[in-house]
Amino acid sequence: MPDRYDDKSRGPRLQRILADAGVAARRVCEQLILDGEVEVNGRLVAKLPAFADPEIDRITVSGRPIKRRSKKVYVMLNKPTNTVTTTADEPDLDRRTVTDLVDHPLADRLYPVGRLDYDTTGLILMTNDGDLANKLTHPRFGVVKTYHAVVKGRLSDDDAAQIAEGIYLAERKAGRTEGASRTARVEVQVFHRDRDRTILELRLREGRNRQVRRMLAAVGCPVKKLERVAMGPVKLKGLPRGAWRELTKGELDGLRKAISRGKGEPDPIRKKASKKKTTKKKVSSKRTRLGEEEPVSIVDKKRVRSAVASSGKTTKKKPARARRYDGGRNR
Repeated sequence: MPDRYDDKSRGPRLQRILADAGVAARRVCEQLILDGEVEVNGRLVAKLPAFADPEIDRITVSGRPIKRRSKKVYVMLNKPTNTVTTTADEPDLDRRTVTDLVDHPLADRLYPVGRLDYDTTGLILMTNDGDLANKLTHPRFGVVKTYHAVVKGRLSDDDAAQIAEGIYLAERKAGRTEGASRTARVEVQVFHRDRDRTILELRLREGRNRQVRRMLAAVGCPVKKLERVAMGPVKLKGLPRGAWRELTKGELDGLRKAISRGKGEPDPIRKKASKKKTTKKKVSSKRTRLGEEEPVSIVDKKRVRSAVASSGKTTKKKPARARRYDGGRNR
């Protein structure tokens, strides 16, 4: 039975595929189809509606194949222990990789965003969108990574403050140690302390090699368990260990907004203004612990408009006098 190109289950509308490939505007692409200029898998498609799969079907316009745009895929994986955060392990080791756990049609094109240690569990994002992956890992965009850790020993308030202010760690480049530099500010919250262990949360904006483990070891509290539970606004919830799923549109939009702001986390929730007139609203200083400057206040919009109106008074200009033409003598 020949292919049915009027079946919407095949994929997107044909004119949309052509427009996304840069052939022309969508309306123009519709006319190209009606004019008999478009073929799909060697068959002329000259009626609308028409549907196709840009990943599978061979589509030509006036005999020329269109450029295929690879579909962007964004996957969240709950990484288990004893798993390497790479697409392929070294030949002699042959350990399980994060790619082995993601049974996706485009799994061979997905790359992990950042790294987690072999024994660290939790959130790993995988994508074929190199631009987004670079922005999520680059310190300049400040995307916050949130970790939950169980450490050996009792982490004191002084030790937590030392980690929050920054600890000097050796830098390794090209397999060599090149001095030490101080880590960026970290937000530390202790959940539980007892004599033998401490449970805490760390939120940081940079991602040095084994940074969390090295910082905690530096204050005498080596890590027993470590899990990444969030990256920016995307949180690891309801996903079993070793399972994966694609990001929702809302999660993806949240990541892009976080990158565009350069803060890597959602905007603070703005409370609705009360009926009483207020001149200023205080802004929470919670994120100043991550090294951000706190805004002094948000001025009431009505006051701004009234201030601008009062300060922007202008006098009417007198109309310029008409000048007689002098024959070009006074130029």
